[in-house]
Amino acid sequence: MKPLKKIGSQVIVLTGATSGVGLVTARMAAAKGAKLVLVARSEEALHKLAEELREHGTEVITVTADVGKHQDVTHVAQSAIERFGGFDTWINNAGVTIFGRHGDVPLEDQRRLFETNYWGAVHGSLVAASHLRDPQHESRREFGGAIINMGSEACDGPLPLQSAYAASQHAIKGFTDTLRLELEQEKASISVTLIKPAGMDTPLVTHAKNFLHVEPRQAPPLYDPSLAAEAILFAAEHPRRDMFVGASAKAFSAAAYHAPHAFDRFMSRFISRAQQTREPAGPIENNALHEAGNTLMERAGNRRGMQRCAYTTTARHPLLTTALVVGASAAITALVRHRRS
Repeated sequence: MKPLKKIGSQVIVLTGATSGVGLVTARMAAAKGAKLVLVARSEEALHKLAEELREHGTEVITVTADVGKHQDVTHVAQSAIERFGGFDTWINNAGVTIFGRHGDVPLEDQRRLFETNYWGAVHGSLVAASHLRDPQHESRREFGGAIINMGSEACDGPLPLQSAYAASQHAIKGFTDTLRLELEQEKASISVTLIKPAGMDTPLVTHAKNFLHVEPRQAPPLYDPSLAAEAILFAAEHPRRDMFVGASAKAFSAAAYHAPHAFDRFMSRFISRAQQTREPAGPIENNALHEAGNTLMERAGNRRGMQRCAYTTTARHPLLTTALVVGASAAITALVRHRRS
């Protein structure tokens, strides 16, 4: 595997660039000197964001596209090649959710969610892999490329009231892990990373289609989207298999795997209630499932969104994480022996 370029030397393609984690990532990558290919459904929002970034010297192009359409995503890659000669990192970040019990959500809406979340990641990954492993390009490349797919903690467990979203996340994980294996078999110099964040303080709920009788919300704890953006850009420079963002995401995954029955009882008892407010549901048409919604919003404004997470920071450095775990284990062992004596 060839090394990855530093962010300041990269051309980065970013989908879902005008909201939440994508918007924070775009601004953060621009501040680090990256050249950007920004993708979203809203041409107006893309134009405003590009103008903002160009004022600070960023080289950026925008492509209005629906990632659920393969031809749109192919056009994104062609635009990047025409403007910059190619790209180094492709980030599949576009995503939406639906709140409602499984029997209340129309199949048409579930399919639309999969078009964005799952097929958007598939379309982007296949187009990116085709370019990054092209022998005419790879043989001349000193550095490897990266494909980064945004999943969530729901990749590893159930999420009541968001069944279609959870299903799409499981599908993203299965596809991403398999793509990674096949590229490794080909000895392609492409890093494939799955980012699995906990709940983020983003406009995800604002954009969601809601079939509940009350307004939905994300279950706590919530984290600031800058933590996810930092993880994305870290993976663009350092090959990683997957990265959790937020200690609760790691705990979610571990509990779902090691104690599934207890985990199911906890989710059934607490999480459904935690995702519902007491406010009556607003108009169901206020959502971004089928059309672009509110844009250029990084955060939903939740005051409880955590700005820092020690686990997320240490997870970027495996040796440090191992040292901390070994140190903690040694300390506990010493304490137990001391009490026994």
